[in-house]
Amino acid sequence: MRGFAELKFLDATALAGLVKNKKVKAKELVEITIENIEKLNPKLNAVVTPMYEEAIKAVKGKIPAGPFAGVPFLVKDLVASCKGARMTFGTKNMKNYVPDHDSELVSRYKKAGFIIVGKTNTPELGLTPVTESRFLGPCRNPWDLNRTPGGSSGGSAASVAAGIVPAAHGNDGGGSIRIPASCCGLFGLKPTRARNSLAPDAGDAMSGLVTEHVLTRSVRDSAAILDASRGYVPGDPYVVPEPVRPYAEEIKKKPGRLRIAYTAQTIDGKDIDDDCAKALEDAVRLCRKLGHKLTCKSPGIDRKVLGRAFNVIWAANCAATIDWITDITDRKAEQEDYEPLTWALYEQGKKFTSGDYLTAVQAMQKNSRDVARFFLDFDIFMTPTLGEPPLLIGELDATPDDPLKGWRRSASFVPFTPLCNATGQPAMSVPLCWNKQNLPIGIQFVGRYSDEATLFRLAAQLERARPWAKRIPPVAI
Repeated sequence: MRGFAELKFLDATALAGLVKNKKVKAKELVEITIENIEKLNPKLNAVVTPMYEEAIKAVKGKIPAGPFAGVPFLVKDLVASCKGARMTFGTKNMKNYVPDHDSELVSRYKKAGFIIVGKTNTPELGLTPVTESRFLGPCRNPWDLNRTPGGSSGGSAASVAAGIVPAAHGNDGGGSIRIPASCCGLFGLKPTRARNSLAPDAGDAMSGLVTEHVLTRSVRDSAAILDASRGYVPGDPYVVPEPVRPYAEEIKKKPGRLRIAYTAQTIDGKDIDDDCAKALEDAVRLCRKLGHKLTCKSPGIDRKVLGRAFNVIWAANCAATIDWITDITDRKAEQEDYEPLTWALYEQGKKFTSGDYLTAVQAMQKNSRDVARFFLDFDIFMTPTLGEPPLLIGELDATPDDPLKGWRRSASFVPFTPLCNATGQPAMSVPLCWNKQNLPIGIQFVGRYSDEATLFRLAAQLERARPWAKRIPPVAI
């Protein structure tokens, strides 16, 4: 077996190459991954459902001859189902729920050759931008164990950043891939709406807010994994244009001179943390040096209309999810069974009318048209991914007398990411900066609808100009 340290921070593409060339066995990679989980998980609480027996059985059998044959992988404990493995959604009310099928996305990961070794931590119902459910416990950031890895794909991000696996599944309804990517110093792409199917369990989620993909250390992994997972499934409610060529080929092409608009101000005109503002200034200088045309400008958005629409859809879907849990568990929903924020959103959602919901969806669609017109003049819109560096654990906690306190507080932490969930556009967080406390600060780049290709070309250029792969968090050293 090759040395543990020698393999730990290779990306999935490199590991797959070693397996293909018989320089390492898939069984050895799984054993190393299990060893790594057992060593680091007590500090991180990133993996909440080990699937060791399933993984060992998979490598003893015939592994599909996909592009990632034999590479260990983790799946977030939300939305994507793995047959025979519990899926809790971060709530104690689902602690005994075991799906009887793989979701389409998981099936495609398996066909690509990934070996699933476990499920990762998530907040209750994936509602918050931090990963600190009462049921699963807080997940911790490998760069600073007192801080959040972000949410809601925090367990996946912490696992990849710490070198447990080279890539892990996530989903993104308001920034839940990009937020933890920024907090953990990773590359995180939210694809265009419907690029990856939610079959067979859903047509869409939250009226199109939610998409799924992965968190990775390298751009090439994200591109190749999206090539393996993307594609329409009969019955999907949306059809997104197919890419001109595989994304794995796009990263080899130059992006050309892009017209990039940028801003450090939130949509309600507020300033952000100095570290995030300075990171954007640095990214602007870098992009100019690479030959792109930069303009300080942002799309005109009615903050109040968009904010209310997002809240209606979020709360209504929280209520619908709890009603679904009630149906499948045959147990009435009670306030004491859920966290204060979850229950407060549930009660809000129950009060909204069908008219409120349809008005919210229409507001989202109008906002999408407004933003699309902005992209007639620009190729990319750039912001900091977050309004603040990774928060301390507990900073968004609710209080008994104010269950929505943390929810309101989160607006200054994640002011930029939800816009692309509303519009359905692809967006990526790129780990270009670290502050004086050695905490990662991601930069968000937003592309036109269905244009992941431009984002991947730009990401590859940025990765070459400022490589981040050798930056290792303290917990993993």
